[in-house]
Parts: sequence; C-alpha cells; structure tokens
Amino acid sequence: MPLPRLGTRAARAWTAPAVFVTAAAALAVAATASSPGPSHHDRAGATSRRIAVEVSPSRCGHGWDRPEPGVRTFDLHNSSDAAAEVYLEDPGEGTVYGEVEGIGPGTTRQLTVRLGRGTYAFRCVPDDADAVTGPRVRITSGRPGPGAAPVDQHDLIPPSIAYQKWVGGGLGEAVRLTTGLRRAIDRGDLAAARTAWLPAHLEYERLGAAYDAFGDADARINGTDAGLPDGVRDKDFAGFHRVEYGLWHGESAAGLRAPAAALVKALTELRDSWSQARMDPAQLGLRAHEILENTVQFELTGRTDYGSGSNLATARANLDGTREVLSRLRPLLTTRYAGLPDLDQDMEHAGHALDGFRHGDRWTPLDRLSRAQRERTDALLGDLVERLASVATLCDPRRTV
Repeated sequence: MPLPRLGTRAARAWTAPAVFVTAAAALAVAATASSPGPSHHDRAGATSRRIAVEVSPSRCGHGWDRPEPGVRTFDLHNSSDAAAEVYLEDPGEGTVYGEVEGIGPGTTRQLTVRLGRGTYAFRCVPDDADAVTGPRVRITSGRPGPGAAPVDQHDLIPPSIAYQKWVGGGLGEAVRLTTGLRRAIDRGDLAAARTAWLPAHLEYERLGAAYDAFGDADARINGTDAGLPDGVRDKDFAGFHRVEYGLWHGESAAGLRAPAAALVKALTELRDSWSQARMDPAQLGLRAHEILENTVQFELTGRTDYGSGSNLATARANLDGTREVLSRLRPLLTTRYAGLPDLDQDMEHAGHALDGFRHGDRWTPLDRLSRAQRERTDALLGDLVERLASVATLCDPRRTV
C-alpha cells in the first residue's frame, strides 16, 4: 500500500552519544505551543535552562546573550505573521545542531540541545521569504557540541539513482515470480499457487522506499480492502492481497484467473515504465524510516493478513528493503550519524529474530506467537523505527536561502 508521509517533524537535535534529545524522541516534542517554565534536568542530571529566543525576520535569534555550555532548552517564539523553520547552526561551517519546523505565527516551540565549545547562530527561514541569520554566539569552554553537516539535494542524487536502478531489477524479478504464480492458477494447481504467492509478494515488498513513486500502480499491485464499500468482495480489491484472499479462502482457480492476470499486467506495466520514473532524492532518507514505520503499523498488527499468515515474512522483506536504502545512503551517514554502528547492530538483531520464525518455506503466523515473542518483536522493530527517524532527519535537505 502507498506509504503515508511521516508526521510533521517538530524539534530535532542531531544525534550523537552526548545528545540530550534524540531525533526520534524529538518527533513528539513541542507538538503543541509551549511557554517558558522552570528549569528541568536531563538524564545525566545536568540542568537544562530555558532560554527565550525570538523568531522573526528583524530579530531572528535575539534573546540569547549569555551563552553557557551544557543542555539548553530554547523557547522559540515566532513573533512574525508567517510560519517559519528555525535552525541552530555554526554560521561559518554550516554544521547543524538542531531544528524546529513549522513554527506558526504567535507560537512558541521548544528545542533542546547540548551545547559545547563553538560558534552558534539561529537561522530563521520564513515561508515565502528569504532566510535570516541571527547574531553569532560563541562558547569558549566545554567539548564541542554534537552536530552534523547538512545534506543538500545534490548529495542525494547519486544514492537515489543507484537505488532506482536496483528497484528496476527488483520489479523485473517480481514480474517473473508473479508470472509463475499466474501460471499455477491458470492450470488449476492452487497448492502450487499458494507456494508461489509468498516469494512473489516478498520480492515486491522489498521495494518499499519506491512505493511513493509507483503512484496509482501500487494500489493495483499491493492494495488492501480498506475503504472499499464491499470489502474483500469489492470489484476494486486487487493485487497480491486479492489473490491471497482467494487462495486461502477456498476460491476456485477460475475465480482467481482474472485477478492474477491483472496483477501480472499491473506489475509488467510498472516495470516497463520505471526507467522513465523519477524518484525524489530528497525523500530517500524519509522513506528509509517509513518502510519499518509501516511494518510496525500494518504487518506487526496483522492488518494486512488475508489468510497466508505471512506478516512476519513481510516484515523480514521490509527489513531487507530498509537495508538496501541504507546501503546507498551510507557514504552520507558515515560522517554524520554517530549512531550508525548501533543501527547496523540493531538491524542484525532484528533480522536474526525474524529468521527464527521461519520454518523452511513457512513462517509462524502472528497469532501463534507467545506474548513474550510478540513483545520482543514489537520492541525490536519499534526501536529501529526510532533510530531510522534520525536517518530521515540527517538526510533531509535544508533550505539555505
């Protein structure tokens, strides 16, 4: 199914071992307007002082005149009449230490970061207006604060092209496997069709970061009955899940021939047109996060099970698809994301855990998991979603003018 966009990212501090708020946790911070309040403490016990800072074209960054190292929470108040993004950065090197998106007029939002030795300035980027950089503030003591060099659209073009070529190969393999599925149905061998369905479906599921570029074709290939008036009986229910429902609910081969043929046709048309498609390079990091976000939302809840009991197999394919995206982004992440080794390790742990539910060509259905197994699986994938939010943050091109 088409991947929904990640919810509005509010306040984000760049991730490194010393960062107070990780990018993932910051997604939920400052979702509503806030006002200055008493000081609070971070997990290490350091005081986090609240500092009121103005956001406007004429007074961007004003209010911060007593710089000190340590964890600091900035209350960013937009006194202008237009929404704005705000970055805390090194104005000379361009290193970004944190950001807040979509601060509405008259709204106050928070940004919590750990500051150290270095030069800082707020950059205000109003909607439909030029960016403004505020006064420079220098901190002369403490370790340098964690930050990351910003990524621009040109940085993302090579990995996006490489990923798009890989997707083209995956679509070709998906057509081949789905053609085998259709042939089994055409000759009336539904046992063989049930065996052929899963490899074909998983090949398509591995292409998760490209779903948004598939457009309407994805609904014809991998849609569900959600929102259809007649549910699984609706004439518009199509694709892999339509065939899945029939294969595991006693439908005849004659009834499945048309849906199977339509699935092969939709995949073939997508494969043939893919070379002319253009993925948005700016979305590649976000898609890496969304693949497993959707896995948690749809696969680990069983919402996309139409009889095959293969949600955990799909989750494994989604994990493989995420790994493919990360392999293209790795040159950018190596120097920007201190948590990359931990992410790699967590990916390995999740893969081994999911592989434990595979038994030859069969996978344990969700409803056969023990409570402990279910909780561990949810936790492993949920933690990965949080870590991958940092990838989305670091690979998000920023407006510079």
